[in-house]
Amino acid sequence: MHRDRLSAAGTGVLLLAVLLSACSSKPVDKTAGWSPNRIQAEARDELNSGSFDKAIPLYETLEGRAAGTPLAQQAQLDKAYAQFKDGQKAEAIATLDRFMRLHPSSPAIDYALYMKGVINFNDELGLMSFLSRQDLSERDQRAAKEAFESFNDLVTRFPDSRYAPDARARMRYTVNALAQYEVHVARYYYTRGAYVAAVNRAQQALSDYRDAPALEEALYILVQSYDKLGMPQLRDDAKRVLDANYPNSEFVAKGFRANAKPWWQLW
Repeated sequence: MHRDRLSAAGTGVLLLAVLLSACSSKPVDKTAGWSPNRIQAEARDELNSGSFDKAIPLYETLEGRAAGTPLAQQAQLDKAYAQFKDGQKAEAIATLDRFMRLHPSSPAIDYALYMKGVINFNDELGLMSFLSRQDLSERDQRAAKEAFESFNDLVTRFPDSRYAPDARARMRYTVNALAQYEVHVARYYYTRGAYVAAVNRAQQALSDYRDAPALEEALYILVQSYDKLGMPQLRDDAKRVLDANYPNSEFVAKGFRANAKPWWQLW
Protein backbone atom coordinates (compact mmCIF):
# COMPACT_ATOMS: atom_id res chain seq x y z
CA MET A 1 0.00 0.00 0.00
CA HIS A 2 2.88 2.32 0.87
CA ARG A 3 4.39 1.40 -2.49
CA ASP A 4 1.11 2.33 -4.24
CA ARG A 5 1.12 5.77 -2.59
CA LEU A 6 4.70 6.33 -3.71
CA SER A 7 3.79 5.23 -7.22
CA ALA A 8 0.81 7.62 -7.33
CA ALA A 9 2.94 10.47 -6.01
CA GLY A 10 5.60 9.74 -8.61
CA THR A 11 2.99 9.77 -11.35
CA GLY A 12 1.69 13.13 -10.13
CA VAL A 13 5.15 14.63 -10.12
CA LEU A 14 5.75 13.31 -13.64
CA LEU A 15 2.48 14.80 -14.92
CA LEU A 16 3.32 18.12 -13.28
CA ALA A 17 6.73 18.08 -14.94
CA VAL A 18 5.15 17.35 -18.31
CA LEU A 19 2.67 20.21 -17.88
CA LEU A 20 5.41 22.61 -16.82
CA SER A 21 7.49 21.53 -19.80
CA ALA A 22 4.58 22.09 -22.18
CA CYS A 23 3.97 25.54 -20.75
CA SER A 24 7.63 26.49 -21.00
CA SER A 25 7.76 25.34 -24.65
CA LYS A 26 4.99 27.69 -25.75
CA PRO A 27 6.32 30.55 -27.90
CA VAL A 28 6.75 33.75 -25.96
CA ASP A 29 5.10 36.84 -27.43
CA LYS A 30 7.83 39.42 -27.06
CA THR A 31 5.35 42.14 -28.05
CA ALA A 32 2.92 41.33 -25.21
CA GLY A 33 3.68 44.50 -23.26
CA TRP A 34 4.46 46.73 -26.23
CA SER A 35 2.41 49.73 -27.27
CA PRO A 36 1.20 49.94 -30.89
CA ASN A 37 3.70 52.72 -31.54
CA ARG A 38 6.57 50.54 -30.36
CA ILE A 39 5.41 47.64 -32.54
CA GLN A 40 5.30 49.98 -35.52
CA ALA A 41 8.80 51.26 -34.77
CA GLU A 42 10.20 47.74 -34.42
CA ALA A 43 8.49 46.62 -37.63
CA ARG A 44 9.86 49.62 -39.48
CA ASP A 45 13.38 48.84 -38.24
CA GLU A 46 13.07 45.26 -39.51
CA LEU A 47 11.71 46.52 -42.83
CA ASN A 48 14.48 49.08 -43.29
CA SER A 49 17.13 46.49 -42.47
CA GLY A 50 15.78 44.09 -45.09
CA SER A 51 14.41 41.57 -42.59
CA PHE A 52 11.06 41.40 -44.34
CA ASP A 53 10.17 37.99 -42.88
CA LYS A 54 10.44 39.51 -39.39
CA ALA A 55 8.59 42.67 -40.28
CA ILE A 56 5.51 40.84 -41.63
CA PRO A 57 4.38 39.22 -38.33
CA LEU A 58 4.98 42.49 -36.49
CA TYR A 59 2.68 44.30 -38.88
CA GLU A 60 0.11 41.53 -38.47
CA THR A 61 0.29 41.99 -34.69
CA LEU A 62 -0.06 45.74 -35.11
CA GLU A 63 -3.19 45.27 -37.22
CA GLY A 64 -4.83 43.48 -34.31
CA ARG A 65 -3.58 45.75 -31.52
CA ALA A 66 -4.54 48.96 -33.32
CA ALA A 67 -7.71 47.67 -34.97
CA GLY A 68 -10.01 50.39 -36.22
CA THR A 69 -7.33 53.07 -36.27
CA PRO A 70 -5.28 54.68 -39.06
CA LEU A 71 -2.27 52.88 -37.59
CA ALA A 72 -3.87 49.53 -38.43
CA GLN A 73 -4.57 50.66 -41.99
CA GLN A 74 -0.97 51.74 -42.41
CA ALA A 75 0.14 48.39 -41.02
CA GLN A 76 -1.77 46.61 -43.78
CA LEU A 77 -0.07 48.68 -46.46
CA ASP A 78 3.36 48.23 -44.90
CA LYS A 79 2.75 44.49 -44.60
CA ALA A 80 1.90 44.32 -48.30
CA TYR A 81 5.15 46.08 -49.14
CA ALA A 82 7.13 43.73 -46.88
CA GLN A 83 5.45 40.71 -48.49
CA PHE A 84 6.31 42.04 -51.94
CA LYS A 85 9.95 42.58 -51.01
CA ASP A 86 10.04 39.12 -49.43
CA GLY A 87 8.96 37.55 -52.72
CA GLN A 88 5.41 36.82 -51.55
CA LYS A 89 3.72 38.57 -54.46
CA ALA A 90 0.40 36.72 -54.34
CA GLU A 91 0.12 37.38 -50.61
CA ALA A 92 0.97 41.05 -51.11
CA ILE A 93 -1.75 41.46 -53.74
CA ALA A 94 -4.24 39.68 -51.46
CA THR A 95 -3.33 42.08 -48.64
CA LEU A 96 -3.84 45.10 -50.91
CA ASP A 97 -7.17 43.76 -52.20
CA ARG A 98 -8.31 43.25 -48.62
CA PHE A 99 -7.23 46.79 -47.72
CA MET A 100 -9.18 48.30 -50.64
CA ARG A 101 -12.23 46.20 -49.81
CA LEU A 102 -12.23 47.19 -46.11
CA HIS A 103 -11.27 50.84 -46.60
CA PRO A 104 -12.74 52.02 -49.93
CA SER A 105 -12.67 55.69 -48.86
CA SER A 106 -9.14 55.66 -47.48
CA PRO A 107 -6.88 58.47 -48.73
CA ALA A 108 -4.28 55.77 -49.40
CA ILE A 109 -6.33 53.95 -52.05
CA ASP A 110 -4.19 55.51 -54.78
CA TYR A 111 -1.07 54.06 -53.16
CA ALA A 112 -2.71 50.63 -52.87
CA LEU A 113 -3.58 50.66 -56.57
CA TYR A 114 -0.09 51.82 -57.44
CA MET A 115 1.53 49.09 -55.35
CA LYS A 116 -0.70 46.43 -56.90
CA GLY A 117 0.33 47.61 -60.34
CA VAL A 118 4.01 47.66 -59.42
CA ILE A 119 3.86 44.12 -58.05
CA ASN A 120 2.38 42.80 -61.29
CA PHE A 121 4.63 44.99 -63.40
CA ASN A 122 7.66 43.50 -61.62
CA ASP A 123 9.43 46.48 -60.18
CA GLU A 124 12.79 44.76 -60.40
CA LEU A 125 12.66 45.32 -64.16
CA GLY A 126 11.47 48.90 -63.94
CA LEU A 127 11.44 51.50 -66.69
CA MET A 128 15.21 51.15 -67.15
CA SER A 129 14.99 47.42 -67.81
CA PHE A 130 16.97 47.76 -71.01
CA LEU A 131 20.04 47.82 -68.78
CA SER A 132 19.41 44.17 -67.92
CA ARG A 133 18.56 43.19 -71.54
CA GLN A 134 15.16 41.82 -70.50
CA ASP A 135 11.88 42.40 -72.32
CA LEU A 136 8.58 42.49 -70.49
CA SER A 137 6.86 41.07 -73.55
CA GLU A 138 8.62 37.77 -72.91
CA ARG A 139 7.28 37.62 -69.36
CA ASP A 140 3.85 36.77 -67.96
CA GLN A 141 1.31 38.52 -70.18
CA ARG A 142 -1.54 38.17 -67.69
CA ALA A 143 0.48 39.95 -65.01
CA ALA A 144 1.29 42.75 -67.47
CA LYS A 145 -2.38 43.23 -68.27
CA GLU A 146 -3.31 43.24 -64.58
CA ALA A 147 -0.60 45.83 -63.96
CA PHE A 148 -2.06 48.01 -66.71
CA GLU A 149 -5.54 47.70 -65.21
CA SER A 150 -4.32 48.80 -61.77
CA PHE A 151 -2.38 51.76 -63.16
CA ASN A 152 -5.30 52.73 -65.39
CA ASP A 153 -7.68 52.60 -62.42
CA LEU A 154 -5.27 54.81 -60.50
CA VAL A 155 -4.87 57.53 -63.14
CA THR A 156 -8.61 57.49 -63.92
CA ARG A 157 -9.76 57.83 -60.31
CA PHE A 158 -6.87 59.89 -59.00
CA PRO A 159 -5.40 61.86 -61.92
CA ASP A 160 -3.60 64.26 -59.57
CA SER A 161 -2.11 61.57 -57.34
CA ARG A 162 1.62 61.77 -56.66
CA TYR A 163 1.82 58.24 -58.11
CA ALA A 164 -0.04 59.08 -61.34
CA PRO A 165 2.96 60.27 -63.43
CA ASP A 166 4.92 57.07 -62.81
CA ALA A 167 1.79 54.99 -63.34
CA ARG A 168 1.28 56.61 -66.75
CA ALA A 169 4.88 55.92 -67.72
CA ARG A 170 4.51 52.29 -66.69
CA MET A 171 1.26 52.05 -68.65
CA ARG A 172 3.04 53.20 -71.80
CA TYR A 173 5.78 50.66 -71.21
CA THR A 174 3.25 47.89 -70.63
CA VAL A 175 1.21 48.72 -73.74
CA ASN A 176 4.35 48.75 -75.86
CA ALA A 177 5.48 45.44 -74.40
CA LEU A 178 2.11 43.77 -74.94
CA ALA A 179 2.04 45.00 -78.54
CA GLN A 180 5.55 43.66 -79.04
CA TYR A 181 4.42 40.29 -77.69
CA GLU A 182 1.64 40.07 -80.26
CA VAL A 183 4.14 40.97 -83.00
CA HIS A 184 6.58 38.35 -81.70
CA VAL A 185 3.84 35.74 -82.13
CA ALA A 186 2.81 37.09 -85.56
CA ARG A 187 6.41 36.95 -86.77
CA TYR A 188 6.74 33.41 -85.41
CA TYR A 189 3.70 32.28 -87.42
CA TYR A 190 4.88 34.07 -90.56
CA THR A 191 8.33 32.48 -90.51
CA ARG A 192 6.66 29.06 -90.27
CA GLY A 193 4.30 29.65 -93.15
CA ALA A 194 1.17 30.04 -91.02
CA TYR A 195 0.13 33.21 -92.81
CA VAL A 196 -3.50 33.32 -91.71
CA ALA A 197 -2.42 33.04 -88.07
CA ALA A 198 0.21 35.73 -88.67
CA VAL A 199 -2.47 38.06 -90.07
CA ASN A 200 -4.71 37.45 -87.08
CA ARG A 201 -2.02 38.25 -84.51
CA ALA A 202 -0.79 41.32 -86.39
CA GLN A 203 -4.35 42.63 -86.63
CA GLN A 204 -4.78 41.95 -82.91
CA ALA A 205 -1.81 44.18 -82.14
CA LEU A 206 -3.11 46.93 -84.42
CA SER A 207 -6.62 46.89 -82.94
CA ASP A 208 -5.64 46.64 -79.26
CA TYR A 209 -2.57 48.89 -79.02
CA ARG A 210 -2.41 52.33 -80.58
CA ASP A 211 0.83 54.20 -81.30
CA ALA A 212 3.09 51.41 -80.04
CA PRO A 213 6.50 51.14 -81.77
CA ALA A 214 5.84 47.50 -82.64
CA LEU A 215 2.93 48.40 -84.92
CA GLU A 216 5.27 49.24 -87.78
CA GLU A 217 6.35 45.62 -87.93
CA ALA A 218 2.74 44.46 -87.47
CA LEU A 219 1.77 46.31 -90.65
CA TYR A 220 4.77 44.88 -92.48
CA ILE A 221 3.75 41.37 -91.43
CA LEU A 222 0.27 42.04 -92.82
CA VAL A 223 1.72 43.17 -96.15
CA GLN A 224 3.96 40.12 -96.44
CA SER A 225 1.33 37.65 -95.24
CA TYR A 226 -1.35 38.89 -97.62
CA ASP A 227 1.20 38.67 -100.43
CA LYS A 228 1.95 35.05 -99.55
CA LEU A 229 -1.77 34.30 -99.38
CA GLY A 230 -2.31 35.72 -102.87
CA MET A 231 -4.51 38.61 -101.69
CA PRO A 232 -3.14 41.61 -103.61
CA GLN A 233 -5.92 44.04 -102.69
CA LEU A 234 -5.53 43.48 -98.95
CA ARG A 235 -1.75 43.54 -99.39
CA ASP A 236 -1.90 46.90 -101.16
CA ASP A 237 -4.31 48.33 -98.56
CA ALA A 238 -1.95 47.33 -95.75
CA LYS A 239 1.00 48.74 -97.70
CA ARG A 240 -0.72 52.11 -98.09
CA VAL A 241 -1.33 52.28 -94.33
CA LEU A 242 2.28 51.32 -93.68
CA ASP A 243 3.61 53.97 -96.07
CA ALA A 244 1.32 56.66 -94.67
CA ASN A 245 2.31 56.03 -91.05
CA TYR A 246 5.94 54.98 -91.54
CA PRO A 247 7.18 56.61 -94.77
CA ASN A 248 10.79 55.70 -93.94
CA SER A 249 10.10 52.21 -92.69
CA GLU A 250 13.23 50.10 -92.34
CA PHE A 251 11.12 47.00 -92.81
CA VAL A 252 10.14 48.06 -96.32
CA ALA A 253 13.76 48.84 -97.14
CA LYS A 254 15.50 45.93 -95.42
CA GLY A 255 12.86 43.36 -94.43
CA PHE A 256 12.76 41.63 -91.08
CA ARG A 257 15.60 42.48 -88.74
CA ALA A 258 17.99 39.69 -87.87
CA ASN A 259 17.85 39.08 -84.10
CA ALA A 260 15.61 42.12 -83.71
CA LYS A 261 16.17 44.04 -80.51
CA PRO A 262 13.26 44.79 -78.18
CA TRP A 263 11.63 48.19 -78.76
CA TRP A 264 13.22 49.64 -75.60
CA GLN A 265 16.80 48.58 -76.23
CA LEU A 266 18.94 51.50 -77.38
CA TRP A 267 22.13 49.60 -78.24
